[in-house]
Amino acid sequence: MVTKTFVQNNPDYWEFIRNLRNMDGVKEGFIEQEYIEKSHHKMYMEAWGNCFYLCLVNDQPAGYVGVIRGDIRVATHPNFQGMGVGTYMITEIMKFFPNATAKVKLENEASLRLFQKCNFKKKYYLLQKE
Repeated sequence: MVTKTFVQNNPDYWEFIRNLRNMDGVKEGFIEQEYIEKSHHKMYMEAWGNCFYLCLVNDQPAGYVGVIRGDIRVATHPNFQGMGVGTYMITEIMKFFPNATAKVKLENEASLRLFQKCNFKKKYYLLQKE
């Protein structure tokens, strides 16, 4: 049996979040692509860590979600993808931040499907000069 739990972030999970965010195959889904150093991540978590939550599957971290300035950040560990973890995290975080939105890269089809599954609708396109 799979048990999912939604828990508040704390320093015990900071390195899990950093490692997942830096992981090949996960990092590419984010708008910002740079590698996150441990010292930079510590400062970020000290400032914003209380805005993040984790999904534990059978007490093991499976993904994280956070809302900063109304913007959702979410990642699911590859070992837990396809198990409803992303949907669970978005559903739970929206209970705390009902007006939050998501910025999703056009080529990030997995995130687009996730947010559409959670009843988000495309509203804007952000165009940047290359």
